[in-house]
Amino acid sequence: MAHERFPLRLVPDPVPDARVSGDVDVLGAVEVLPGVVRAARLSRTGLVLGRTEEFYDTGDASPGGVDAALERAVAVFAGHGPVGVGVAAAGVVDPAAGRILEVNDAPALSGYPVADRLAALVGAPVRVEHRARVQVLGDRWFGPGRGRRSFASVSTGEVLGVGILYDGDVLAPAGGRSGAHMTVTASGKPCTCGRRGCWKTVATTRWLRERAAEDGLAPHLSSLGALTASQDPVARNLVERYAENLVLGLATVQQLFACGLFVLHGEALDGGEPFRALVEARLRADALTGSETPSVVLGEASDTGALLGAAGLVLSGR
Repeated sequence: MAHERFPLRLVPDPVPDARVSGDVDVLGAVEVLPGVVRAARLSRTGLVLGRTEEFYDTGDASPGGVDAALERAVAVFAGHGPVGVGVAAAGVVDPAAGRILEVNDAPALSGYPVADRLAALVGAPVRVEHRARVQVLGDRWFGPGRGRRSFASVSTGEVLGVGILYDGDVLAPAGGRSGAHMTVTASGKPCTCGRRGCWKTVATTRWLRERAAEDGLAPHLSSLGALTASQDPVARNLVERYAENLVLGLATVQQLFACGLFVLHGEALDGGEPFRALVEARLRADALTGSETPSVVLGEASDTGALLGAAGLVLSGR
């Protein structure tokens, strides 16, 4: 997977006043994923002042469901006038046009003009970027990546991806890929992108649910949290396989960029410390000598990494 360096200034630009509680500048953040829209109102220090989560039907190819979910979600901004709104979007994104170009798992998002829709709803400037690229900025400014020049921010669950900060720069084309479709097994199963053996086919919630059913596990043992807490040896084995599959992609990132630190977000948080330790052990076993020993940490319990990064888009300039 080729990367280009697109430096992002990590110092906030001056922004116009928009105040809440007397003296706090308000930033808007929106996350758009297959089936869900999240929105948050934040302070310039990354404090979440309010948040919403709304759902829509991914089986509906028309944009009406997304429009309705977006309108409900941005109610969190009512009466607070954010100085701007940053959007963390799944799929392939065109930041200049403010449009989501393609999302295989949600046809309604393909070609969706999210910046125009939000600007009309909120009445503020909107910036759009790929979720993995944005999330690494959230961790850099407000999370475990503070003070580091290089690290990786990892999305897990229904959406899989990695954002990489290398020597202070985000490594990815603007609106670029997350790594979910890099090939990790040449003879693997077909992916939604039309190729075979993508990382996404073996390291997402869908894979975990399907394998749990194939292994004959009870329906309540279909989530990572339940599987990790279970004493069933079959469940424990499945968690180990899932960790190994996740590391298939992370080990490639580590070998290429020697990130040193990996911040897990999303479903991985449900596995807690046991899953974190399992991923770290597998990653260290695959790491090359001569570079920083990789460490794995869990993101914030509320998993606001992408929203924090989206808020950072309001403050940053290329």
